[in-house]
Amino acid sequence: MATQDDVAGQNLEKLNENLAKVEHLSQRLIQALAARNPANPTLNGPNQELFAKAAKSYWAEAIENPGKIYEQQLEYWGKSVRHFLEAQQVMLRGEPVIEEEAPDPLAGDKRFANPLWNTHPYFRYIKQQYALNAQAIEKAVGDVEDLPPKDKRRLDYFAHQIIDMMSPTNFLGTNPDALERAVATEGESLVKGLENLIADLEANNGELVVRLADDKAFKLGENIGTTQGEVVYRNQMMELIQYSPTTEQVHEIPVVIFPPWINKFYILDLKPDNSLIKWVVDQGYTLFVVSWVNADASHAEVGMEDYIEDGFLTAIREAKAITGQKEVNTVGYCIAGTTLHMTLALMAKRGDKSVKSATFFTALTDFSEQGEFTPFLQDDFIDGIEEEVTQQGILRSFIMGRTMSFLRSRDLIYQPAVRSYMMGEAPPAFDLLYWNGDGANLPGKMTVQYLRGLCQGNQFVTDGFEICGERLHIRDVKVPLMSITCETDHIAAWKDCYRGFQQTGAKDRTFIVSESGHIAGIVNPPTKKKYGHYTNADLTGDAEAWMQGADYTAGSWWPRWESWLAKRSGKMIAAREPGDSEHPALAPAPGTYVRKKATL
Repeated sequence: MATQDDVAGQNLEKLNENLAKVEHLSQRLIQALAARNPANPTLNGPNQELFAKAAKSYWAEAIENPGKIYEQQLEYWGKSVRHFLEAQQVMLRGEPVIEEEAPDPLAGDKRFANPLWNTHPYFRYIKQQYALNAQAIEKAVGDVEDLPPKDKRRLDYFAHQIIDMMSPTNFLGTNPDALERAVATEGESLVKGLENLIADLEANNGELVVRLADDKAFKLGENIGTTQGEVVYRNQMMELIQYSPTTEQVHEIPVVIFPPWINKFYILDLKPDNSLIKWVVDQGYTLFVVSWVNADASHAEVGMEDYIEDGFLTAIREAKAITGQKEVNTVGYCIAGTTLHMTLALMAKRGDKSVKSATFFTALTDFSEQGEFTPFLQDDFIDGIEEEVTQQGILRSFIMGRTMSFLRSRDLIYQPAVRSYMMGEAPPAFDLLYWNGDGANLPGKMTVQYLRGLCQGNQFVTDGFEICGERLHIRDVKVPLMSITCETDHIAAWKDCYRGFQQTGAKDRTFIVSESGHIAGIVNPPTKKKYGHYTNADLTGDAEAWMQGADYTAGSWWPRWESWLAKRSGKMIAAREPGDSEHPALAPAPGTYVRKKATL
């Protein structure tokens, strides 16, 4: 019969074995880091000018009003010392912590859900001091004056990034969940965590990109992106997929969807029960979807004009040829919606009437308000991106992915990193997160055009955007339009989408705000009965007035859009199989371009 001492000895031996494994894995870690090809260092943070301006403002305030600064410092010091003394007294008494009546500034923060944060003197002290430090930083930044609004917004953003980064939950020695797991597993969680870290580094050439999902759980065409169809056209920019009919009859005018090339198109075809692609086909439409090439260094000189000419216009031309129609209905999602606007303006200049209607999903055209991207759309970052793409030929996907993730750093960076690297948990088999991690590189020339001409210069709604031999303006867009935006979208805020949509030249316009965000508000199948939407035919007022006068409808916007689309899609005819004699099947859907992984 094993004694307590025997068990303790075995546990200690197991712990030592795991710690030895950690030492071995550390060598792999060094090797993985040696392969790193880092991004331009100017993309890691703002230039020193921002901090110099903030420091100048702070010291100007200190000279002007020294009493205020001293009062703030003394308050901070006093609270810090009191927290220390309270924690010390509790530990000396060996008594449990008695809950204070004072409100907890971190109450409800899921990072601090473990009861030990409130009951254990050590962790309680750390939590209280972190909250105090965060409040001190927020107050200091909030009191900075004499900064331009954009600089103030950037300073606030980067200050909160520092606050989030320094959370005690991000460090093993101050994370009770991770420590409890390490003890309970005899150090096995630390070994698995280090293995996860090394695997992520090795998979990304030494660049730390936290895996959000189990990349072995999904296979394109098998359990994700499974709607049946064929690639019927291919060029250097895209594959054109025509989907197989599921109804005996279809509308004569086909639909062409242009997804964003920042990510891959199968966000619209994750699985059958939430696939917009399958749903459109099931409603009786001949559907074409563009699958963009995943850029590499050979695409360095590919610009917006190439996406328009060899992507948008070519896809429209080939869809017309295959179906024998003179017109198509179009859809543009995110950046593809922005570019579809420009394509329509160009077609108007050329007298091309091939588009019957256009629908936009979360599409920005007026960039006068930069929203949450303000920290990254100033010259210091854009200059750094120009240097990066000049050197690499592309904007590597991990840079764009990192930027998007830092907009929600707690949920998309720190929390997954803690679970994977400190808790030793395997990433979940979650299709949306898998798609999120399956990024795409952006061509160097196109990236600079987009950032300089549109995001910074806002040329499309001001003086006009020069491209394809024309100066294009949003007022040139005059075909029937529908815009779908999302209420909590942090990438393309619905109010910003609305402001641009108002400036189109179309007489037939419909604007919708879906509940939820950039993805969930669009991928919102009727069967889920999850998110509703707002409508208002009056587009004369500003965004606030529009929402105040809007009607709310429970359920998905998909049926409302389909009803609008059906009126512009002609009569019903016999269903069409993909391709024709001039467009033989080149590969089954989802095609070949979508399978290419982004390079680091």
